[in-house]
Amino acid sequence: MDQEHGPMDTESVSGPLSVLKMIDFTSCYWKVVKIQALCAPSRNSLLTSRRPDTLHLYDFYSYWRDVAGNFTTLPQYFKQHGYHTMSVGKVFHPGVSSNWSDDQPYSWSQYPYHPSTQKYKESAVCSNSDGTLGKNIVCPVEVHFQPGKTLPDLQSLHAAMKFLKERQGSHQPFLLAVGFHKPHVPLKYPRKYLKHHPLDSVQLPDVRQRPSALPTVAWNPWTDLRERDDIAALNLSFPFQPIPDWYGKLIKQSYYAAVTYIDDLVGQLTNQLDITGHSNDTIILLIGDHGWSMAEHGEWSKFSNFDVAVNVPFLLSIPGQTEGCSRSSHALVELVDIFPTLVELAELPGGVPPLCPDNSSSVTLCTEGISLVPLIQQEIASMHQENQAKVSTPRWKTGVFSQYPRPGIYPTYKPNSDKPRLKDIRIMGYTLRTQRHKYTEWVHFDDNKADWSQVIARELYDHKLDSGEDLNLADRPQFAKLMGRLSQQLRAGWRYSLPKHIEPWSFIVAKRDEPWEVKKGKDIPLRWKYHVGKLCAGRPLPAPFSCLDRSDELSGVLAELREWLTLLMALFLFNDVSEAWYGKKALGGVGKEKGVSLFPLQ
Repeated sequence: MDQEHGPMDTESVSGPLSVLKMIDFTSCYWKVVKIQALCAPSRNSLLTSRRPDTLHLYDFYSYWRDVAGNFTTLPQYFKQHGYHTMSVGKVFHPGVSSNWSDDQPYSWSQYPYHPSTQKYKESAVCSNSDGTLGKNIVCPVEVHFQPGKTLPDLQSLHAAMKFLKERQGSHQPFLLAVGFHKPHVPLKYPRKYLKHHPLDSVQLPDVRQRPSALPTVAWNPWTDLRERDDIAALNLSFPFQPIPDWYGKLIKQSYYAAVTYIDDLVGQLTNQLDITGHSNDTIILLIGDHGWSMAEHGEWSKFSNFDVAVNVPFLLSIPGQTEGCSRSSHALVELVDIFPTLVELAELPGGVPPLCPDNSSSVTLCTEGISLVPLIQQEIASMHQENQAKVSTPRWKTGVFSQYPRPGIYPTYKPNSDKPRLKDIRIMGYTLRTQRHKYTEWVHFDDNKADWSQVIARELYDHKLDSGEDLNLADRPQFAKLMGRLSQQLRAGWRYSLPKHIEPWSFIVAKRDEPWEVKKGKDIPLRWKYHVGKLCAGRPLPAPFSCLDRSDELSGVLAELREWLTLLMALFLFNDVSEAWYGKKALGGVGKEKGVSLFPLQ
């Protein structure tokens, strides 16, 4: 895992990169949407397979086991199945959000390793033009002059390589999680990597100003950078004065150099797998926790719902399967999908965790994602198929979700609008990303709950015409109908966008914004194209199915109806069909009414 791995123009790289080689020759590549462009929420979502609204974590200052539930983590699940689990570097976000222990002893078989030189992260070691040292964003260094004569990620590399050497010959399976810090700010890296990125080859994006139609609540003023000595010396007015192009190129050059530095370390680590005999039986996953803007939209940080901030690379190498894979997938993928994917690939006896119910606070093991194995199998099959048209595409998500909090509608230092604490959050920007569109609603937020009746601002981007998300179409009347559909999908939530495969005798939960009434013994037809479902209102069912028994598992579901009752949620049963697609155009009955969301009861 690396930090802040945003977009990188591979054509500007003049040296061989092991990660690019990994993409070209030994792995398949996906672009993953993370849940929130901030370290702790992103990492905890990945490692628990739960979303920020479930974890109640939008900042750095709460531990999910204390405030949300005693949730089983990805490494914990592997540990429970006999794996030796080890954490090196930044895996969980350190501090309160991982109980000051990286979730030890739950997740790890031995105490996590942290490099001793990480404490010098903010030290004044960056060279200025006048010969002084500062705390800069641009910070190429000579390693032998650094405290301890090393850097944190070099220490983490050596610790990980030592672990692999010690595991040589062991028959116990292992899960090794290595968290490299760079290219997280400050951009401190060995100076030698600058040679791969001559300054005259570094280009800034064509559009690098704040879009005129962008709501101020959606924009971040990159407060992280403003705290650095070199940026402060530019004397920029807060919040909108841009960084001058000449210095922007220096920042981007250092970002590229920091990525190349980490790429080199990843290459050394994968070589150690070969040396220690682990490469033929080890799944390798390379992923980041969030992206980073480099002048896109006039921003120089994460802290937003833009693709450049929420998209991260996802490179997967599976021995004996992905060799020769040079493919990139455009499927919609989220960080919460990683947990179930690795479990299925490793074939753990406990199997892939079940999908979480609406309220999962008391459910220790479940997932709010789905396994990517069907996509992986499809990519591998396509790679080996002469006529790729013969390879069927699996049903997949119709949308993925991200969110970001704000204390108010205007960028501020205090409270920090880039990194607001929970007590200061008053607005939440919820984003839906489909294959073509990006849609966001900024809504009032209080007490860990969104108030969808108070929409403060909207954003709509058409990626077919505007992949950079520079033109907000939300105020254009010709897109009102499209926005209505996207708004309904956004508010229905992530379950509504899951693959719509339903087995025979599957239960469906229908939630409605307003009540409908049901009378004992009566059926309300709920119809979709080609399929019909009926409300299960206290009617007898073939064993082992019982509406009452199944409904007891969901709070608020009433299935045995003795009198006229007012319901916000009802349980339906599909039968005599092998598949049903719901959430499409409804033909009649309850499904035609506005405000109905549908999802399978797992």
